[in-house]
Amino acid sequence: MYIPSHFRVTDAEKIAAFVKRFSFATFITYDGNAPFATHLPMLFHPGAPHGTLVSHMARANPQWRHFDSGREALAIFHGPHAYISPAWYKTSPAVPTWNYAVAHAYGVPKTFSEHDRIVAMLRELVSAYESSYAQPWPGDLPEDYRDKMMQNIVAFEMPIGRIECKFKLGQNRSTEDTRGVYEVLSQSADADSRALADLMLAECKMNGG
Repeated sequence: MYIPSHFRVTDAEKIAAFVKRFSFATFITYDGNAPFATHLPMLFHPGAPHGTLVSHMARANPQWRHFDSGREALAIFHGPHAYISPAWYKTSPAVPTWNYAVAHAYGVPKTFSEHDRIVAMLRELVSAYESSYAQPWPGDLPEDYRDKMMQNIVAFEMPIGRIECKFKLGQNRSTEDTRGVYEVLSQSADADSRALADLMLAECKMNGG
């Protein structure tokens, strides 16, 4: 991924938090002829050097068979993004752009088939996404039904060999320009735009500091 120095994120804790927050990834492999993508929720497990991603896909999905090649795969985690109008800058002339946050995790995926490990992974996945609800579904299922459903999935893990993170938030602009963009995005009716504004508030200098 092309990352100018203004936009590169290197803090491991910040990257881990981003991957956990925006955990629905675009997972890309290569079958020897063309790229292949699946969209999956992924768990992040910390550890050296960059952590491990854990997930599962439908057994009918041919992508898991690509793992046998030993080729590197790519998981893309998409954060908030929005169009940026030059009308919001104090500086003129200027051109439109698109601001966004994204992380690319690379590694060699491999399947696992241990029954108890798959059950634990599914419980962790359910817990991660149910925890924000006032009345979360506990994930309890009849064992025979659960095990029958598990036959239709393939679980896998991908130790992260390298990870790149880019927050393109206007850090190369003046404080006045950045503040002007933030003021518009923070008042937007679009949830993604407001989320981008929140990220700008955390990452950018908008008060002369």
